[in-house]
Amino acid sequence: MSVDRKRVAALTRELLVAIGEDPDRPGLRQTPQRVADAYAEFFAGVGEDPAEPLSHTISVAQGPAPDTLPSGAVLLRDIRFRSTCEHHLLPFAGHAHIAYLPGEQVVGLGALPKVVEILAARPQVQERLGEQIADTIASSLDARGVLVVLDAAHQCVTMRGSRQSDSATLTIAARGVLAEPAARAEIIALLGRA
Repeated sequence: MSVDRKRVAALTRELLVAIGEDPDRPGLRQTPQRVADAYAEFFAGVGEDPAEPLSHTISVAQGPAPDTLPSGAVLLRDIRFRSTCEHHLLPFAGHAHIAYLPGEQVVGLGALPKVVEILAARPQVQERLGEQIADTIASSLDARGVLVVLDAAHQCVTMRGSRQSDSATLTIAARGVLAEPAARAEIIALLGRA
């Protein structure tokens, strides 16, 4: 499913009229098409399969480096993401930190940011986004545990309402062994190190 750019442009024009603007004035003439193009990018993850990037796994015992079987967690920090809050259609952006305890299969590290990108590129709330990332990794890999920490700033908080310009939201989603408090605490401590 792809964004109907023509319809988004027409609706944007109507929105401009509804707020009392003239969509034909020079500064706004191209705005409906610009918004349509932006929405096509912002919502490119709608209908996409977030598990697809994880479909190409590597056997740790029989793969290219069988002597490097990980005994601990694999962590990938500071994955930049941006999404759109489904409540106000305002952006939120931040960093995702992912840890998983591999079983027999691992995945190339570049696959994890792709999962985040697909799931973030749809109308979202941060709490569900973290849960969806954790579920996708847990169900697609034979991971013994998964931990996803999202740290983001929301424009619905920074630009409207209480206008808390410095606030950030932190959410945690855990699966398997990493749902246990001691294991989760160790990984969170590792994520916090520079």
